Amino acid sequence: MTRRNHMTSNSVDVLLVGGGAMSTTLGVLLKQLDPSMTMLMAERLGSVAKESTDGWNNAGTGHAAYCELNYTSENADGSVNIDKAVNINAAFEISLQFWSYLVEQGLMPAPQEFIHRVPHQSFVWGERNVKMLKARHAAMSAHPAFKEMQYTEDREKMKEWMPLIMNNRDESEPLAATRIEHGTDVNFGAIARNMSKHLETLDGFDLQLNCEVSALKKRSDGRWDVTIEQNGSRKTIDAKFVFLGAGGGALPLLQKAEVKEGKGFGGFPVSGQWLVCEKPELVEQHFAKVYGAAPIGAPPMSVPHLDTRIIDGKKAILFGPFAGFTTKFLKTGSFFDLPKSVRFDNIKPMLSVGKNNMDLTRYLISEVMQSHKDRCNSLRQFFPDAKDEDWELAYAGQRVQIIKKDEAGGGKLEFGTEAITTEDGTLAALLGASPGASTTVNTMIGILERCFDDRVKSADWQAKMKEMVPSYGQSLVDNTDLLLSIRANTLETLNLKP
Repeated sequence: MTRRNHMTSNSVDVLLVGGGAMSTTLGVLLKQLDPSMTMLMAERLGSVAKESTDGWNNAGTGHAAYCELNYTSENADGSVNIDKAVNINAAFEISLQFWSYLVEQGLMPAPQEFIHRVPHQSFVWGERNVKMLKARHAAMSAHPAFKEMQYTEDREKMKEWMPLIMNNRDESEPLAATRIEHGTDVNFGAIARNMSKHLETLDGFDLQLNCEVSALKKRSDGRWDVTIEQNGSRKTIDAKFVFLGAGGGALPLLQKAEVKEGKGFGGFPVSGQWLVCEKPELVEQHFAKVYGAAPIGAPPMSVPHLDTRIIDGKKAILFGPFAGFTTKFLKTGSFFDLPKSVRFDNIKPMLSVGKNNMDLTRYLISEVMQSHKDRCNSLRQFFPDAKDEDWELAYAGQRVQIIKKDEAGGGKLEFGTEAITTEDGTLAALLGASPGASTTVNTMIGILERCFDDRVKSADWQAKMKEMVPSYGQSLVDNTDLLLSIRANTLETLNLKP
């Protein structure tokens, strides 16, 4: 595919800020729905998908709630609530449908270029955790979306599933594990880069790199004047619709837009680090994403897991994440990002969150103070034979967790993803972290329905939406027969069948 420079006008229908998974997905959806739409993507770095979307800046887990214990919660009676897990599972199935469509249309490369089947497992130790996992399996396997989930307390079976984890483990320790074979390892960076390559072949699309948005101003006619700076020069883009898909950078941009829907939001940046092993004899012995239980006081993004990773054809094992604190909102951001984000309208929620999350604060301090040996000791809880010298520390992307006002006027810390749209539908922004990229397609469809409401309801857009996402307009949560038939098709198209 060759890049075209089509755009000479400074006026566009759509301005996409950021070149990651969110913006590229929204761009492809809109161009499929209306090829005549003019579009500019402004990316502050020298290439797309280099921040949170990049393969090494996230765990690459296709979040389907198969193994992530933080997507279910325990009720007071010991039973398990799976509602959040069911919704996340359905949202991921929507991503799989869209990716399948892109592959079938020849708009994406062969599936093995960006997605692989890697079993998803949960693994716990200790009596209380074993009891919890058993209850979780009972609740989840009773639901059609998770009917293939296996549960075992049998050590021989666990040795088959995860030999590295089971070597030299205390024989008296209660253990339990669950497994779903059709879990995925996803290279979101590859997906975003391939979607960007496709967009660059289309008329009416322009990608501008090393391009930073410095101001956004709403005009009286409802359009936006957006100031962009590039290579020392500055110009104003006139846009009908603006999408802020800039990862951690979305919050400061939302604040610059000065829309009422953005008032009161703050950000809490958490950095991530991984231990990475590329030693072939170890890498070949581990083929799963194995999630454990989060330490007390840890944020949900810090659920420990030992993962098979496949990036650009190369296998590795990754363990973590280890959280850290920095005032940067982006990996390539500024240490002034956090202080500059404090406003009159968000200072009370931010102070309230700081006061009410001392466990998290202590946890982050302890994480920051860890040595390589400390991190390897955490790893040895999963992989008892791990040797310090086989593992190197790698820095992942920044995650800016959302702080928002609560009903009492204080603040609460949110660990999910939140799409914010203005009442008139001319601006949308995406804030937050996990499950993030896994549910991108579902999230972007939600933005289309809110910001392009009249057009989405039209017969031609409805037909095209159903072509791209066959389940569109129906609930995969309520219609489990549809979910299972859709899943059979996507597993086939994306080469994910066990």
